[in-house]
Amino acid sequence: MHKKVAAQIIQDAIASDFKGFDPFDGLNSKLFDIVPHARNSLLGLFWIQLFKISPINFRKLLLVEKARNPKGVAIFISGMLQDFHRTKDERLLPLCLYLAEWLLSIKCDLETWDSPSWGYHFDWKARAFFVPKGKPNIITTIYVSRALYDLGCVLDLDYLKQEGLASADFIVKHLTTQIDGKTFFAYIPGESAFVHNASLWGAAWVAFAGAVKNNEDYKQLALTVARQSVADQHSDGSWAYGTRSHHGFIDGFHTGYNLEALHEIRTALNTQEFDQSIENGMRYYKENLFEEDGTAKYYHNNRYPLDVHSSAQAIITFLKVGGSADDVAFATRVMQKAVDDLYLPEKGHFCYQVRRHFSNKINYMRWTQAWAYYSFSMLANYLVDNDESD
Repeated sequence: MHKKVAAQIIQDAIASDFKGFDPFDGLNSKLFDIVPHARNSLLGLFWIQLFKISPINFRKLLLVEKARNPKGVAIFISGMLQDFHRTKDERLLPLCLYLAEWLLSIKCDLETWDSPSWGYHFDWKARAFFVPKGKPNIITTIYVSRALYDLGCVLDLDYLKQEGLASADFIVKHLTTQIDGKTFFAYIPGESAFVHNASLWGAAWVAFAGAVKNNEDYKQLALTVARQSVADQHSDGSWAYGTRSHHGFIDGFHTGYNLEALHEIRTALNTQEFDQSIENGMRYYKENLFEEDGTAKYYHNNRYPLDVHSSAQAIITFLKVGGSADDVAFATRVMQKAVDDLYLPEKGHFCYQVRRHFSNKINYMRWTQAWAYYSFSMLANYLVDNDESD
């Protein structure tokens, strides 16, 4: 089932030239070209939340066009590389390279940021800050860098690998933050919020680049940053999203990000330092963020909204960080529940979310389809490697 669903998603993505809508793209409305300052206002915050939550897609009416999202494109490349490793279908590689070249063409301004970095294709208004379109952020930069590096390894193209690795310089120079005795990587340049998944993913990429380049300073900085999030891990193994007053929630996919990032750090640096933190976190993750039938809960204390993003990260986390027979079996169960509860077979895509009283069936390219495709392709690849059937 997962291979058929993944095949439908990638076919549709190719037909759309990887352009689509995004939950956070409301400020791309051409109406804001008339009053651009309103993007960074309470109206902008209300507007973006309305677009995100509403099950009615206002985008065409309100002049929001489909577009490529750099992170979404990177995740599709990663999924196609999973498919290539399984099928050896070389037709996938020119498409991956075409998308990689596009990613390189839209790097953030090198005169400003010195090293490769990437941001979203929309203005983004949050409670704490406003991020203009194209301003680099750590998460997009890392997912793009990983895709470029992995593709460079497959194609034996050094320039792709070097572009990916060089983004670690951007992270170290522009995102290293020290506040109240804490050292962490910020989500965007100039922002002081400490968000664990962003900081840990920054540490993971800096650790990887440090290991590849044998840069001891990068390795030590990555360890310092990772230790901060490990120190802030709760005694039960959980993490709050961040340290600000409105960041106290515990949710599934960010917990999965934290665990995957810590696993990447211990692998890159060949360290056992974080084993106990990972073990405690995995135990909490399994016991509090899933139901027995494989339903991926959004929050530790509330299953809603059901969201394939939570399911996709669960599959990735159980395969990469766990990997036991029980973990693989549970990842398969999570996949099946995601298909049962969130896939729209008549449309050939996953809906965005199922809430307690209504469903949002809008097709979101990055948030939903890219993540489903990548995780399902990884699962298919894993099951073939372990001689298990679909």
